[in-house]
Formats: sequence, C-alpha cells, structure tokens
Amino acid sequence: MRKIRQSKKLRNVRYDVRGPILVEAQRLEAEGHRILKLNIGNPAPFGFEAPEAILADVTHHLAESQGYSDSQGIYSARTAVAQYYQSRGLRDTDVEDVFIGNGVSELISMVLQAFVDDGNEILIPAPDYPLWTGAVTLSGGTPVHYRCDEENDWMPDLADIESKITDNTHAIVIINPNNPTGAVYSKQMVEALVDIARRHQLVVFADEIYEKIIFDDAVHHHAAAAAGQDVLCLTFSGLSKAYRVCGYRAGWVMISGPKEIAEEFLEGLTLIANMRMCANVPAQHAIQTALGGYQSINELIVPGGRFYEQSMLAHRLLNEIPGVTSVKPRGALYCFPRLDPEVYDIQDDEQFVIELLRAKKILVTHGSGFNWPDTDHFRLVTLPDVDVLEEAIGRIAEFLATRR
Repeated sequence: MRKIRQSKKLRNVRYDVRGPILVEAQRLEAEGHRILKLNIGNPAPFGFEAPEAILADVTHHLAESQGYSDSQGIYSARTAVAQYYQSRGLRDTDVEDVFIGNGVSELISMVLQAFVDDGNEILIPAPDYPLWTGAVTLSGGTPVHYRCDEENDWMPDLADIESKITDNTHAIVIINPNNPTGAVYSKQMVEALVDIARRHQLVVFADEIYEKIIFDDAVHHHAAAAAGQDVLCLTFSGLSKAYRVCGYRAGWVMISGPKEIAEEFLEGLTLIANMRMCANVPAQHAIQTALGGYQSINELIVPGGRFYEQSMLAHRLLNEIPGVTSVKPRGALYCFPRLDPEVYDIQDDEQFVIELLRAKKILVTHGSGFNWPDTDHFRLVTLPDVDVLEEAIGRIAEFLATRR
C-alpha cells in the first residue's frame, strides 16, 4: 500500500517544547516513573487556580454560549480589550481593531497565514518562543533570527537586527516580557526596535502575553505605544498566564497604527477568522471580568508572592551550581541558564536533557529548541512551589556534577 506521509510544509517545522523529550517522558511515565514537568508554562498543575470571579462568569454564561459567536469575538470581550489599551494611552483603539482567538498561539498562526507570502522574511528573536518560527515556516515564510545578548540582560542586539534586514524583510517579532529568557525591555529598547520597523517599513508583531508578570522595578512598555500612528503594530495577549486559565484558550490580537495601508491584509485576516467560525465562546465571557476586575496577579509578582519567590529562588540556586550562570529574570515564568562549555562539553543539548530526564526524572527543554544557535542552554519553568523547585534544581545539580 502507498505510505501516507506528512505534508512537505512540515519538513522544517519544530516545536521541541513538546517534541521527543515529551515522548520520552511519557514512556517513562508508562513505566511507572513520576516526572516533574518543567518544560511548559502551564500554571494549573502547580496549584495555580483561576480567580473565582472568572469561573463564576464563565459558568453563568454557559447557557448562552452554545452557538457560534461573531468570528472576531463577542462584543463585550472586544470592548473590554479595546478599553484596556485605551486606559494605557492607546486612545485610538476601537472594538473593531480586536480579534479574539483560542489563545495567542491560534492568533499567531492566523495572522501569519493572512500576512506571509512564500519566501517573505520575518525577524524573530533568538532565543524565541518556537511557535513563531514554526508558524512562519508553515506559512511559507523564512524566519530570520536576530540575536539577543545574554551579557546585556538578554536585550536584543540592534546592530544584528539591522544587519539581517533585506528587501524581502516584512515584519519583526518582539517578545516582551520574553519567553524564554525572562527579560523585560526598557522603554528605550522598545522605541529602538520600533524605530527599526519604522525606517524599514516593517510590521511589528508584539507578543506581550506576559505583560502582567513583571518583577521588582521592571515596567512593561507596549510596542503599540511606540509605534504610534505610522507603524502597523499587532499586539498579542490574553488570559492564559496572568489569570491562570491556559486551558480556556482566551487570547486576542489588537491592531493599531496606519490601518488604512493594511486594508487588504485585514480583509484576509477577517476571512481566516470567518473560516474557523469563532473562538471558544464560554471563555470569551471571562475576558471582561478578568480585565475589569480585581487583579489577583499583583499578589503573585511581589516579594512573598509565589511567582516572584519561585523565580528568584530558581535564579539563585542555578547560579550556585559550578559552571552555570543564569541572568536574573525580570518577568515571565522561566530561567534560561547557560552551561559553561569549558565545564560541560555538550554537543547535543536535546540528548543532554533526555539523559537528565532519564537520570533524575526532571523534564526541561534544551536551548536549541528555542532556536538558540549553541548547545549551552536549557529552559527551566519556575512554577513549582519553593520546596519542589529546590529539590528539582538539587537533582539537576547532582546530574551536572557527573558531567563536569
């Protein structure tokens, strides 16, 4: 019989956060081993629950959520998102500028399908959130990775970005706060990134899903504010992380800037939104309550709060391991530590994390899975409570002691 093969479009698409390492973890679980999964930023398994008001609002609206909604989203949800950005200085934001989706991940794919032609180059940070690279590739585009500088708190290297722009470059992706590094960009850095887009007539794709998870004196600055009315900016955010409802799949993209030059593109985005009918309707009802209600996230990101304490503990413990350095996270839910090549000779970082998994039953993600060009990093999720996190990093330290 003829073999059924995967589409050639998938030939260069990777999503290693859930790739071979997860397959191996599942095999070990089937053998009866208990695996601590620190590969995905999913708060629910670590005891983080949705605010009660969100649960109540979703439950209350279930009866009226049985049919399709408008393909852009229900009016109350889009209005709440528009008002959210208006309150942050983006006064021209309108309800028609908002598309609701099944999380940011769906919206990234939808936007790129509407935007990218074969061979178009899209600038993406390295390290990146790998969905961006995969979705650009799947859309027929060419991801071009610009380097973020670890020695400069993981800030984007502006000169490297400039050197990689060609006549075929169409957009730049900004992930701020950053996954996987935990960096939070200064106002000056955001303005500099947007200025590059302005001078080279690029669209800005601003992934800001972690905008509410920032620590100490860090301040989040919207790329759309820097873009103003002369740079088209698409801002992606949602409820998954800050409101601890990853499974609800409630996200949005907000379009700002000179929309009159993008009418054809936006028509295409509307077409794709229509084709998938609508986003998950019950979760859409949570958006207004979440954005307008009590912000319980603020209790988690200050000293004494779990997000804060766990992130700071992970940073400290990782740096205590010989040959390991980790830049202090200023936001998000991750650390991206470096393993000194002079101390640890790691040729294949995916194999390294699989060996760690087998030896210590800890699942992390290798740095090259985030399109980092070297084999000297891995990403650790900081969601377990401090006791579990301390034990987990202790096990990692024990494993690394055998590799020095």
